[in-house]
Amino acid sequence: MYSDEMTAEREKSLSINMPGLMRDVYAWMAIALVVTGFSAWFVSESPTISGLFLGSRMGTITLIIATFALVWRLSSAMGRMSLKSAAAMFLVYSVLNGITFSAIFLTYTLSSIGGVFFMTAGTFGIMSAYGYVTKADLSKMGNMCLMGLFGIILATVLGFFFDSTFLQLLISYAGILVFTGLTIYDTQSIKRLALTYHSRATDEGQKVAILGALTLYLDFINIFIYLLRLFGDRK
Repeated sequence: MYSDEMTAEREKSLSINMPGLMRDVYAWMAIALVVTGFSAWFVSESPTISGLFLGSRMGTITLIIATFALVWRLSSAMGRMSLKSAAAMFLVYSVLNGITFSAIFLTYTLSSIGGVFFMTAGTFGIMSAYGYVTKADLSKMGNMCLMGLFGIILATVLGFFFDSTFLQLLISYAGILVFTGLTIYDTQSIKRLALTYHSRATDEGQKVAILGALTLYLDFINIFIYLLRLFGDRK
């Protein structure tokens, strides 16, 4: 009897905590997107800074290496970091992405960037909401999306050697399909992970929120990039 009451109380606690933890995931993600967007705009408005990072081969290579190193570190060592270190690295990663994406403001019109952003937000919101509420097991779809992601990477590498408009269109449509699918799968996975934590107020709970935000942030950014390639108006 006592055990049943404890189980019921724990389930009640999780049902209250889990939506709160998911709100933290989306809050961290929103902060990262704002930081990335502002950084991209700021760098695009500064020829000195954009020239430093994007105007030289060494600067671009250094930026790419730093970005990949940070996301790898965050993904692999989150559990061993302090909350302050995890949050700082996540924000620094957002800034570095912003520097990289500053080229977007130099290439596309501001109105088309805004339009595609809202298109991305709508698509992401619908897919993430579905991933949150569905009770279906999405593990097979997740595996298929990961296989598709490897295919996109391979096709992108081939694109460096073959200047094909059709191949670029194929990559863009495949990218949208794969990352919308990953948005659904990742949202469900994060929701399940959130159910294992008793309190969002702990450092561990917030680190889970940051890790989940990083995953969804990457999904959002990739959907945005592929949509921009298709619907963005170049200057």
